[in-house]
Amino acid sequence: MVRLTDMMEDDRNHLLSRPCPRFDGDPWVEGPPLAERRIAIVTTAGLQVRSDAAFDFRTAEYRVIPGSIEGKDLVMSHTSVNFDRTGFQSDTNVVFPIDRLRELESDGSIGSLANYHYAFNGAYMEPAGYEDKAREVAALLKGDNVDAVLMVPV
Repeated sequence: MVRLTDMMEDDRNHLLSRPCPRFDGDPWVEGPPLAERRIAIVTTAGLQVRSDAAFDFRTAEYRVIPGSIEGKDLVMSHTSVNFDRTGFQSDTNVVFPIDRLRELESDGSIGSLANYHYAFNGAYMEPAGYEDKAREVAALLKGDNVDAVLMVPV
């Protein structure tokens, strides 16, 4: 992860000039214990199944990642020059912790894993640009009976 102090001045100033979005409502809700929850991963690491098309530049599209995926079958098309990919190359779980969640499912710490997980390419869009696709993914998660999402921002 690049520190602001290590970035070029123009890039740093651009990031610091952006307002942090505000959302209406209370994000905290009550629910069942973690051991009863169905969990999905949503990442902004620009991941896709090896056979899927790479992400286009500056789009809010997403990729569906099957719950049965193995880390070796994922590729990253995250194109930010500020992103260090060596962690992902060493261990996919750094940006897509599917193996860790499988372990938690196996020992009963979580209820179950979703049939599908989702990846966005988070490098180039303003947050509002993702709203339509985020609502689409939320409906897909609901259809899969997911009641907890592990967000992995990259």
